[in-house]
Amino acid sequence: MKIVTAGIIYNNDKILIAQRKLNKSLGGLWEFPGGKLEEGETLEQCLKREIQEELHLDVTVKKFFMKSEFAYDFGTISLNAFFAESPTQEITYMDSHEAIRWVRISELKDYDFPPADKPILEKLQQTGLVF
Repeated sequence: MKIVTAGIIYNNDKILIAQRKLNKSLGGLWEFPGGKLEEGETLEQCLKREIQEELHLDVTVKKFFMKSEFAYDFGTISLNAFFAESPTQEITYMDSHEAIRWVRISELKDYDFPPADKPILEKLQQTGLVF
């Protein structure tokens, strides 16, 4: 099982979502940015590192939101979602995604997310930003 993190990164009532590269698995789908846990890291450290590497964005990891597990044909992932605050909505670097968007929770339904993300989406739409 692969352990990965996802950031529900917020700024001014908007959440950052990113579109996966078209040539990668689940290409073209939208996700909450994050990545794979490395040996010796906490989940919070992983999220902060991945967001810095992928988007050159410094975030403050706030609170664990939920875990979602899903068995894809390429393996099972344990997706650990955290709220994280961004000081800005300006992204100056984006090598790891096709596109990024800052959206309101009510707009998330307009984007296609991978199966592992869907329980997170549903709970987020029910509870809102609860940090």
